[in-house]
Amino acid sequence: MGRGRRGLLRRFRVRVFALIVLVALVSTGATAWLAAYTTGVQLTESAAVEQDTMDTIHRVLVEYGTLHGTWEGVDRTVRELGERTGERIRLSTLDGVVVADTDTLAGRTARPPSTRPATFLDARPRLTAEAAGLPGPRGVAELIDHRRRVLRLSTCLTRGGVPIGRSVLDDGRWTVVATGGAAGALAACRSQAGSSAGERRADGRELETCLDPPVVTPVLDPSGGGRLPGCAEQVYADRLRPLAPVMLQLELGFRDDHVGRVAIEPQRALPAAGAVAVLVIASTVLLSRRMLSSIAAVGQAALRLGSGDLSGRVRVRGDDEIADLAVAFNLMADSLQRSEERQRRMISDIAHELRTPLANIRGYLEALHDGVLAPDRGLFASLHEEAVLQQRLIDDLQELALAESGRLVLHRARVDAAELLETVRTAHRAIAETAGVTLRVRASGEDLPPVDADPDRLRQAIGNLVTNAVRATPPGGSVTLRAGRPDGPGTGVVITVADTGCGIAPDELPRVFDRFWRADAARGRDTGGRGLGLAIAREIVLAHGGSLTADSVLGAGSVFAIRLPAG
Repeated sequence: MGRGRRGLLRRFRVRVFALIVLVALVSTGATAWLAAYTTGVQLTESAAVEQDTMDTIHRVLVEYGTLHGTWEGVDRTVRELGERTGERIRLSTLDGVVVADTDTLAGRTARPPSTRPATFLDARPRLTAEAAGLPGPRGVAELIDHRRRVLRLSTCLTRGGVPIGRSVLDDGRWTVVATGGAAGALAACRSQAGSSAGERRADGRELETCLDPPVVTPVLDPSGGGRLPGCAEQVYADRLRPLAPVMLQLELGFRDDHVGRVAIEPQRALPAAGAVAVLVIASTVLLSRRMLSSIAAVGQAALRLGSGDLSGRVRVRGDDEIADLAVAFNLMADSLQRSEERQRRMISDIAHELRTPLANIRGYLEALHDGVLAPDRGLFASLHEEAVLQQRLIDDLQELALAESGRLVLHRARVDAAELLETVRTAHRAIAETAGVTLRVRASGEDLPPVDADPDRLRQAIGNLVTNAVRATPPGGSVTLRAGRPDGPGTGVVITVADTGCGIAPDELPRVFDRFWRADAARGRDTGGRGLGLAIAREIVLAHGGSLTADSVLGAGSVFAIRLPAG
């Protein structure tokens, strides 16, 4: 059956490949013949000349807007370009307001613009084009301030009729200079070009918001001084937009100005175009019946997934790449649905854990405010204890988040497992004796290999297990810590924490490492902990490259086993 499917798949691929090659060859040949026969070299040369003229005019006008900071006075440049190129040039705003037109400048009635698509003149400052020498993100504010002064200076000189030019500074930036003398006008304009304190403060606020987000999309700093957040470009443009020249439309020629340049022969082109169209349509129909229906099903399921419906799945048909795509989509949807359920459950658990103590604190504070309760040391001590408990819960959640994201810092050293267990027993002996539980250590007599681990983190993980074991064991019971070699092949150390407590039900055992899980749901925070100890212990062990498992018999006790590789 597998060979048959692979054979059918190969034949289907061969047919699709042959059909695509046939369509490509026929389409390319017909298009090349049509272009060569109906247009020829004249059309190619004409298009090249027109494009070169358009590029020259576009470049000169953009340079004018960039240098002068305004489109005022552009009439003279437009007139000179029109006389040099012989083109009719028309500049207008995006709203259709004409800025300059060679027809009206020449004293004649403006002709209707050409049907050729217009291009846009954008002389607004761009951070990525002007960031040479920028000393990292901290220099963006300085660059905005400098560019604002240049824009105001160039606009002021242009409006005063003073010819200006560009001067490159030592740090790679540029400024404008008066090329026609007029030192008095230059000094007057410079006195008005500076940024106000309010503008600089606004620059700093927006950049502070931009340059320190939790997640950024970086763009390369051309100077090699680091990487800038993508929003820095937007802040740069937004702060300078009120002073920068607006975007204009550039239109060349007039309506019907190219009629007759090239002789088109539609009677020869129509048969070839019709044949190509029929062939492409037929091929598309053949392909769509087999492939596009499955792709459309994946697309519809993706739309439902994007709208929030995580239950949609794609029916898997066949054994080809489309079927693999459907399988991958279903796996992705399953993962998203599980993640959504875990997130919803975690938020509900956190809200449940915080609601009651916060309500208690609020009630006591309102009673103090209304004079119902008299302030005393005992009340303040109780409120402080509640606040400390909430702080511990938040610290545990933060530590758990760091561990799950792989950012938990480990200070590794060679650790002796037997000595580590003795340290844990000493630290928890008082709590165990208070609870009437015997806490003992049973290390293997054989020499155990050292473990490459963070002793503080590993002691924290084992301590969490011991705390839970003591809490689950009635008075008179015992908790035993053991260290030995693993059963079967492999090297390393196995550390177990066994208790003689109440045990865990089989249906609850898979959930012991979930956040906020407690063996007895009726137990509160005071008697049942915060429900994060086992989850934190597992993440610490995983960060060391080990594993943490649980085994329990209801009414007979539980055993938690930490398996760590040898150092």
